[in-house]
Amino acid sequence: MERDKNFILGVFEDEDVLLDAIVKIRESGVKIHEVYSPFPVHGIDDVLGYKRSRLPIAAFLFGLLGTSLALTMQFYMMKFDWPMIIGGKDYAAVPDFVPVTFEMTVLLAAFGMVGVFMVASNLKPWANPRIFDLRITDDKHVMAIDLAVNGGIGEAKLAEVLKTSGASEVNRKSFE
Repeated sequence: MERDKNFILGVFEDEDVLLDAIVKIRESGVKIHEVYSPFPVHGIDDVLGYKRSRLPIAAFLFGLLGTSLALTMQFYMMKFDWPMIIGGKDYAAVPDFVPVTFEMTVLLAAFGMVGVFMVASNLKPWANPRIFDLRITDDKHVMAIDLAVNGGIGEAKLAEVLKTSGASEVNRKSFE
């Protein structure tokens, strides 16, 4: 069984103060668990050190799979399963396959990206979401710092670092 998770939360009023605080806190050696915001903050992913997403690679591969399946399906149907000469054209007239191929490519790319995103984000219907602060959907920015990861730094020191970085309040949150 997983032990309790304890977090220190820094609540910020302004996104500019938040961005400056992230830089200061990361420079002091503290590992930030996550930052929650009610709206997208430009440049926050760079400041947090996030790498570029590999979701476009997954989209390309699923799109390639959709293209392959669509062409294979159409060639099989028109050449072997139920060959028909339509308008004097060849059995496998590739220009006629373009609309279906395009639609299958887009369909599989979209479904594949949704599936990969849900797996990568650990989103599942039975998951119990961790809500750090109800105000993150209204007007506050919340920085969560995991106490277990930052074990060498005391809780009081983390609270002090958050306060000096511009947090309007510092709270402790525990999850079972």
